[in-house]
Amino acid sequence: MAEKKITILYVDDEENNLFSFKAAFRIKYQIYTAISGDEALKMLGEKPVHIIITDQRMPNMTGVEFLEKVIETHPDPMRILLTGYADMGAVVDAVNKGKIFHYLTKPWNEEELDMTITRAYDAYLEKLKLKEENEKLETSNDQLEFLLRQKLLS
Repeated sequence: MAEKKITILYVDDEENNLFSFKAAFRIKYQIYTAISGDEALKMLGEKPVHIIITDQRMPNMTGVEFLEKVIETHPDPMRILLTGYADMGAVVDAVNKGKIFHYLTKPWNEEELDMTITRAYDAYLEKLKLKEENEKLETSNDQLEFLLRQKLLS
């Protein structure tokens, strides 16, 4: 069976950046692109993604604002913020509000971005594994609690 491709949603208001990203990574990854935060939010409702990469400077909704909205409905995908500006305020906001996995400056370096995607996916898998283990523990605790009650009642 072929290994499932990592699925990425790339959000940027500059169409050239969307084309460049897709051209650079479409063979290795499953790529979805959106030209705005609103379009990306709609897309997230239709397609499951592992990693979200967004530009910070976009009209109507910044990358951080977009990521804040994403967390409310889709907390699992790993989040990466790109910005062409040395905007430390945006980075601090992204870490605190958008709970980003990583921050990179634009123009992005293909090799660095690729390595970041790989690390983000590893972290995504770890997060899922932890979630599953917690659910199993919860089920075991419920079963133990039930057995204990049965024992106390008899």
